Amino acid sequence: MSRALPKFRLLRPESVEQALDALRATPGARLCAGGTDLIVNMRRGLVAAETLVDLSGIGDLKTIGMDESGLRIGAGVTLRDLADHAGIALSYRAISQASRAVAGPSHREAATIGGNLCQDTRCLYYNQSHWWRKSTDFCLKYRGDICHVAPRGKRCRAAFCGDLAPALMVYGAQVDIAGPKGIRRIALTDLYREDGTDYLTLGRDEIVIAVIVPPTDAASVYDKIRVRGAIDFPLAGVAVACLTTPDGAKQISIAVTGTNSRPVGIDVPPLQDREDPKAYFAALGKRMQKGVSPQRTTTIAPHYRRLSVAALAMRLARSLI
Repeated sequence: MSRALPKFRLLRPESVEQALDALRATPGARLCAGGTDLIVNMRRGLVAAETLVDLSGIGDLKTIGMDESGLRIGAGVTLRDLADHAGIALSYRAISQASRAVAGPSHREAATIGGNLCQDTRCLYYNQSHWWRKSTDFCLKYRGDICHVAPRGKRCRAAFCGDLAPALMVYGAQVDIAGPKGIRRIALTDLYREDGTDYLTLGRDEIVIAVIVPPTDAASVYDKIRVRGAIDFPLAGVAVACLTTPDGAKQISIAVTGTNSRPVGIDVPPLQDREDPKAYFAALGKRMQKGVSPQRTTTIAPHYRRLSVAALAMRLARSLI
């Protein structure tokens, strides 16, 4: 059961600079755009924020630019607008599919790409009511000193479950981050670390403002495994991109979400023109199983999710060959 939403102060900056000023002036302030993740966590008592900095009024964050130099998506673009963009659906299919796979239509109406990339990690022992968490003496991610998923370890194993990250990673996407020293650009994969509590490499006073995707001729696809056919977060989500090289080889890129505390890119060798596809995909399945680390963060067994990742990756990759 969710508690009443606690009182908070809402700041509405009209520019990125004003938002950065608000973060510097208000220790403990949290960024908010669509709020589909943050507000739920506040109701559950997982996040205590006396001040929210609302980014939804910053027009510069809501633009999509697409030309011969690639794709630039503002962090404030909603998932509905991303899913409805015909150019993205045509040239970056996995991104379009991933945006459509998030939650339900009403969520996508408000949720943003920046929020999806920075959403909190999830775990069976964390995303619960306050009384439930208290009855288990809390956990390493919230007030406790033990990870109930891996009690002998010293690291939180909560899983990152954003759909868009792997779909962007297979294209080699980068993110622009605004902070006190200006704007820096990093590979999207470097936005994350393998720690369920401290899973983002962002500074407290930094804001993801855009995603940059290079031009490509690769075909791509995204799909995910979930308990229900809609709404649910992924038990495992897989994005695959395939580019045919001049010598006829198939260069395959794969990224996974939902199994680790960060989205995971899997190193995959190219499928050579004269190589036996059956042997290649058998090896690919084994590589996928070794490349992910699902834990007991959901009600579904980790081994099932590991096998499902491999099966889904092989099916998606075959569809692109």
